[in-house]
Amino acid sequence: MSKILVTGGAGFIGSTLVDKLIDQGHAVTVLDSLISGRRDYLNQAVDFWEMDILDESLSARCQEAKFDFIYHLAAQIEVSKSVADPVFDNRVNVVGGLNILEAARTSGVKKVIFASTGGAIYGDSEEIPTSEYAPTYPLSPYGINKLALEKYLNYYSQVYGLNYTVLRFANVYGPRQYKGGEAGVIAIFTEAMAHDKTCILYGDGKQTRDFVYVDDVVAALIAANAIDCRGEINISTGEESDLWRMIAAIEEAAGKKLKLERAPAKLGEQRRSVLSNRRALETLNWRPQVSFEEGVRRTYQWVSQQPA
Repeated sequence: MSKILVTGGAGFIGSTLVDKLIDQGHAVTVLDSLISGRRDYLNQAVDFWEMDILDESLSARCQEAKFDFIYHLAAQIEVSKSVADPVFDNRVNVVGGLNILEAARTSGVKKVIFASTGGAIYGDSEEIPTSEYAPTYPLSPYGINKLALEKYLNYYSQVYGLNYTVLRFANVYGPRQYKGGEAGVIAIFTEAMAHDKTCILYGDGKQTRDFVYVDDVVAALIAANAIDCRGEINISTGEESDLWRMIAAIEEAAGKKLKLERAPAKLGEQRRSVLSNRRALETLNWRPQVSFEEGVRRTYQWVSQQPA
């Protein structure tokens, strides 16, 4: 049994990870400000710290707790908000991340596993599917700041010997996803379908994403704890899906048509995004298990059971 800190552990991916870690018998502490996380997602078996990752007391608390591992998932998650306020995004995702790294360094944590982004970090890559070795030219402050913390992790490894692994997630979806954020297009559309609302489809619907189901992502996070890989690993399906495929899968799951309004494409939106998962197979012995249509069906089933 290990002592594990999960930042953002009341959020979509974080709470799903925490449930799995508890099932495996680990002692888990969750750090979450509850700005976007939800108290009702918290596992009852955790020690809960309701605090911000910028809190200056974090290092002292970690030194007292003596964690073996830190999963760092807490973040400002909205691309649009990072564009509107890049200073705020930097403060949370870089300065807050550095506070986590300092806490890990000063408290003797064995390893940090960082949830980064593959969907936003490469920009409009010429390499499709995009590997970890492709140039990184993010199109948003969110992507820039995630990349910055990756570089700080490498620095802490080189200078202080801090062990780490970075997982670059494709577009994660599934039950508990934060609703209303740009990163949650499947959550937004499934919620609209479940509660008979109208969705806005921006552009021609042919923009593509690499949608990966949350349970597969959690399996990768847990596998990353057991390997020695100080670098970046894409967590993806390697499968390119456009928004029309997403809409068709939601309609199939619901047994009815989705109400749609059309609007012009958003400025700066990536046209294509699909990531190679070859390195995940080689280093983590990981591959996605849940098909896109099955994942959408599970997601719609969960959303349809939630209040409007």
